[in-house]
Amino acid sequence: MAAEIDPFHAIGISTLAHRLKAEGRSIIHMEFGQPSTGAPKAAIEVAHRVLDTEPMGYWESPALRDRIARHYQDAYGVTIAPERVILTCGASPALVLALSSSFAPGDRVATARPGYVAYRNTLRALHMVPVEIPCGPESRFQMTAAALAALDPAPAGVILASPANPTGTVIEPAELAAIAEVCRERGIRIISDEIYHGLSYVGPARSMLEFDPDAVIVNSFSKYFSMVAWRLGWMVAPAADLARARAYVGNLFLTAPSLSQHAGLAAMDCRDELEGHVEVYRRNRALLLDALPSLHLAEIAPPDGAFYVYADVSHLTDDSLEFCKQLLRDTGVATASGVDFDPVDGRRFIRMSFAVSTPEIEEALRRLRPWFAARAAQAGLAAAS
Repeated sequence: MAAEIDPFHAIGISTLAHRLKAEGRSIIHMEFGQPSTGAPKAAIEVAHRVLDTEPMGYWESPALRDRIARHYQDAYGVTIAPERVILTCGASPALVLALSSSFAPGDRVATARPGYVAYRNTLRALHMVPVEIPCGPESRFQMTAAALAALDPAPAGVILASPANPTGTVIEPAELAAIAEVCRERGIRIISDEIYHGLSYVGPARSMLEFDPDAVIVNSFSKYFSMVAWRLGWMVAPAADLARARAYVGNLFLTAPSLSQHAGLAAMDCRDELEGHVEVYRRNRALLLDALPSLHLAEIAPPDGAFYVYADVSHLTDDSLEFCKQLLRDTGVATASGVDFDPVDGRRFIRMSFAVSTPEIEEALRRLRPWFAARAAQAGLAAAS
């Protein structure tokens, strides 16, 4: 029997946003975590040249695998064989590959709640059992070693994300080490989603490979490298599981797009341009954080990385999905409901992405301030100072 999974509600909000735009409305898209910038210039130049000179076909770039392996040495001091890097059609297929090649139907896999919607739904689609651990402000909305140690029985695996979606929180190195130790002791396989690495405002993110050399790593060119539409990602597989993982990827997905692999290789050496994007996100983050009191949004997860603010709106609504839809209709600002990320408490939260341009952030705040002030007045809240 096919597994039943929940819809991704942010897609529905985005559909509404595009319909309103087609009607002539001015829309600011803060519902998805996608950069408003395109691929680096050098990557686009390479793509043009390849389109003009090569027929392309099914292919996995040895040069790109080598470059990604060198990235782990340069960024984390971790040595991995290039053969362990498996190129995929984005991080979503990499997650499917990681789960399907690491676990069996019926296996229990722990995730933090709140967490990325696809963790729960991909596990269910693969007939695995998500074990969602409620993680609140006391743990910075992140998984902890203590939470994993307390699970009885131990799960087969755990999915970690640092920086995380929807919160942007980062797991401290000491906690990553403690998690790795608990997982070794209890036989828990670690899947580490590192898609937001490079987007950190509190210092460089640490790879789980530094603490567990057999962790399965998922990453992508969509976020830091600003190549969402190119659908290119990768998985780092443990050496012992490499043959099985390659058999899975060959049968399920064949190869990543050849054109994207050529462009991705060029993008990896465009650091100055890409760091410029991070500075834009840093400014946008500061603007949002400064504006939160005027929006009556006092309780948020600390956005250490990624490009999200995850805010508690329980003082304004107990239905954040309808809240986001009404906000969009009234202001043209699209945001995401917390119900995607937390099926229990998400009705009290919204997520705003600041991966847009700074002028868009400024315009969004101009629209949001009076709207939130009116909602706060309806709720009987005092005006923000």
